[in-house]
Parts: sequence; structure tokens; C-alpha cells
Amino acid sequence: MGQVADGAVSANAPAPGDDAGDDQSAEPLSRGFLGRIFDVFGPSEPDQAADAAAAAPAAVPLPGLGNLRRMRVGDVAIPKVEIVAVPVNITRDELVAVFREQGYSRLPVFKDTLDTPLGLIHLKDLALEWGFGASGGRFSLRKLMRPLLYVPPSMPIGVLLQKMQVQRIHMALVIDEYGGVDGLLTLEDLIEQVIGEIEDEHDEAEDGYWKLEKPGQWIVQARAPLKDFEAEIGMVLADPEEEADIDSMGGLVFMQIGRVPARGEVIVAENGVEYEVLDADPRRIKRLRVRLPGISPAE
Repeated sequence: MGQVADGAVSANAPAPGDDAGDDQSAEPLSRGFLGRIFDVFGPSEPDQAADAAAAAPAAVPLPGLGNLRRMRVGDVAIPKVEIVAVPVNITRDELVAVFREQGYSRLPVFKDTLDTPLGLIHLKDLALEWGFGASGGRFSLRKLMRPLLYVPPSMPIGVLLQKMQVQRIHMALVIDEYGGVDGLLTLEDLIEQVIGEIEDEHDEAEDGYWKLEKPGQWIVQARAPLKDFEAEIGMVLADPEEEADIDSMGGLVFMQIGRVPARGEVIVAENGVEYEVLDADPRRIKRLRVRLPGISPAE
């Protein structure tokens, strides 16, 4: 995007005080995070993780260093319809409510529509300015905004990872050929392509693969073994001809519709079982609500 609307901070300027800036490296910029990674593994060593990823289905690549060169921003980004963003004229109480409900630490800020982004708001900045008993003055979201990165979908994710490290900006919007917003990525999204899924202290801890919410309704991890969950509910969920190819509950839902469903989507199987997608990204299902036939959501 050529220019940012009035009042926004330039997307190419570093963000003073951002989390990444707390531990600055004395190394030259060319030997940044990626340089240190490749030094550890050595440029002449075979990339075993990349070989494994190449053998895996293209829809769900395995984590590995090879993804930094092979995968593009468009392969990883959260679709536009799933982006949680806030208007620049939002009130303080409304903004707090969005942070509380969504559980994110950063939110994009826009003017009029998401296709006119201005920057991002960090929960830490909001808390330091208006939390801890602070009161008085007029709330202005513009004063709290930090810059965003704007990147094309064709950019290799390794290049974006370097840009995030150098500029200390941990969120990027994907811009299409017409200048509109097409998706969103965070630093965590990129790191997960190398080392696998990251669960921090804010992720919900699970005592097991599933939890009974009420009679006939469970919250189930997508990685839960299919046969074990079938034994738990006393019902066969997979068709006999598909059962040999399915190991997990996420795989079952994927086979039902032939794609990765969006967060919030509800899939009703032929046997009447409902699968509500509670958490997912463009590459995989993470968590489901499974409802047996005859169980109403309102019960």
C-alpha cells in the first residue's frame, strides 16, 4: 500500500519499545535470526525436515527449515474473513471488550474498512496507558497505534521473518494486487512453520484429548485418536471404507468435506453427528465441538 492514512505511523519505521526490541543483538543485520538458524544446522547438511515435508501432503506441510524457502506468505496467512480488527474510532471500553473476548495481544486498526489499515494496537500499550487504575483524559486510539508490515502473497515466509526481526514488527497484512487486504500473519505463524505449533501460557491447557461439556456433547482436540473417541461415545463415526485412512478426529472432519474448514463452521455428517470447528487455521483443524444426534445446542 503506497501510503497510510493520516495519523498512522509509517510501516517501515521500527517500533520503539516493541517486545522484540528488548533484547537487541550486536550482530550485523545480515546475520539475523535466519542466519543464526542456518549456521546451527550448517548449509551443507541435508535438510531432513524439508525432505519429510516434501513427502507429506501439500495441504498440511510438516514443520522444517525448508518451509522458509518453499512456502509463501499466501500459504500461511489467515484469510481476510477471519481477521479480527478494530476501527480507529472505537471507544476504550469497546476495545477492552474485544481484547477480552478474542484473547489476542495485537489487533489491526482500520479506518472505515479493513482495506484501509492504519496500524496495530498492542494490549500492553493499552494496559500501560489506561490500566492499573489510570483514568482521566480523552481516549485516542491513534496515539497508541504501532506500525504494520504490508507484504505481497508471493513473498517467501523466510524473507518476511527477516523483515519482522529487523524492523521489530510482529504483524503483517497481506495486500493483493488491487491494494486490498487479503490476509494476516504474525511472527508466531511463521515460527510454527519451522518448529511446529507453539502453545504459550495463554493457550488453554487440556487434561486429555476431549472433555465432556454436557451429555452428548464434547470438546475434542483435533489430534484425538478416532478409535479412542469412538470407544468413549459408543458410536462409530467413520465409514468402513474410510476408517483405515483416518487416525484422528481432525482427519475425520477433513475427509467429510475434503478441505480444512473455517473457524466457526458446522459440519453435519450423514449419521447426524455435528462437528463445530472451535479453532482452526488455513492449514489444520485444532479443536472441535462434537454433538451427537438429538442434542440441541441450546440444551
